[in-house]
Amino acid sequence: MARVKRGVTSKARHKKILKMAKGYRGRAKNCIRVAIEKVEKALRYSYRDRRNKKRDFRGIWIQRINAAVRDQGMVYSTFIAGVNKQGLGLNRKMLSEMAIHHPEDFTKIVEKVRISIQ
Repeated sequence: MARVKRGVTSKARHKKILKMAKGYRGRAKNCIRVAIEKVEKALRYSYRDRRNKKRDFRGIWIQRINAAVRDQGMVYSTFIAGVNKQGLGLNRKMLSEMAIHHPEDFTKIVEKVRISIQ
């Protein structure tokens, strides 16, 4: 069996890790042992936070809708109940965007919901 020299493979793996660790502070950017730990931790954080970002945005959309609906003299919970009762098919992201960029259309939706609740 021929002898296998592994310098090329490990060099490539080290380069990949150090490229991912670019911009880190201290030995984390140039010492391979420390860089591996820091990069793995960063990848765990990024995986977790890709899911948390969706949660955070939903909260932001709800706050925006609540603020816009309160200007119209209604509260968020009754507004969402009315939207679901009407079957408008608008999600919170779209309602939030309408409240910011198209307030006149959002006002029409609030009036339609107000009629359906009474």
